[in-house]
Formats: sequence, C-alpha cells, structure tokens
Amino acid sequence: MSDRWRWVPNALTLLRILMVAPFAWALIGERYPGALMIFFVAAATDGLDGFLARFYGWRTRLGAIADPLADKLLLTTAWFCFSLTGLVPWWLFVLVLARDLAIVVGGLLFHRFIGQFDVQPSILGKLNTLIQVAGAVLVMMLQAGVVLPGGAMSVIIAMIAVSACVSGGHYIWVWGLRAWRGRAG
Repeated sequence: MSDRWRWVPNALTLLRILMVAPFAWALIGERYPGALMIFFVAAATDGLDGFLARFYGWRTRLGAIADPLADKLLLTTAWFCFSLTGLVPWWLFVLVLARDLAIVVGGLLFHRFIGQFDVQPSILGKLNTLIQVAGAVLVMMLQAGVVLPGGAMSVIIAMIAVSACVSGGHYIWVWGLRAWRGRAG
C-alpha cells in the first residue's frame, strides 16, 4: 500500500480521542449500551491503527505517543465516570490515576535529567491495561443488565487495585534503577 495513506493510523488515534467526550456523556447519563458501543468502536480503531502502523511500517513518533495516551484517556475517563456515578469507590479511580501520573511524571523527569525515555510498556503494564479494559467492560455490562456471578464487582475492583499497584511499582523500580545507573555512569 502506498505511503500516501500513512496518515490513517494517526487519524484513527485522533478519532479515538474524539470518542472520549461522547463516551463520558453516555456513562454519566447511564446509557450503558451506548457507552459499550463507543468503547468497542474505540477498541476496533485501536486495533486497526496498530495493525496498519506495524504491517505497513507507518509508525510515527506522534503515533507512538498519542496512541497510548488515547487509550489512557478513554480508560481514565471510564474509571472517573464510574466513580462519579458511584459504581466504584473513589479510591480506585485515584489509584488508577496515581499509577498513570507516576509513570508519566517519572518518564518526563527521566527524559529531563537522565536521557531519552522511550515509551515501552512492560508485560505487567500490558496486563494492567487488559485488566482495566476487561473491568470497564464488565462494569458497563452489569449496568446494561447483563447478569454476572455474584461478587463480580468486588473481584473487578480487587484485580484492578492489585494490578495498578504491582505494575506501577514495577515501572518505578525498573526506571528508578535505570535512572540510578544513568546518573552513576
């Protein structure tokens, strides 16, 4: 395929960012089937832009930064809205947000004082994202009337809390060691 289509993955990422407002509106308005539809469309665009960028080599620095930010924006919005409407406790949203802010601020500090910081999600970071995505879908499904086993909400909350702490701690440990070695070297 021609390089003239190279802009498509970034356009899909921008589209995903633009979906955040209607997604939040649907969640706050308790229109969960609509929120699920928007979430699934966003997931499909994420998969498509990733495929196009890798398969055709249409990777860009903008895409490397904007794509994970779009994902985080959608997930953070979900957990914020779930907290705002009382579906999950506020501490869970604060924990999810604190993990992400620690990673972003740590990356910026590393870049400023140590050297190049490449955005590379770890296996634990990817697992955390998977758990958050699955948790968000399950919360919306519960609210849309899908019957899940009793205690599902407690399990979702516990899994998200544990994965946020473990993956956040892992990032801090790994990048802290790299920073220490970079400063010592």
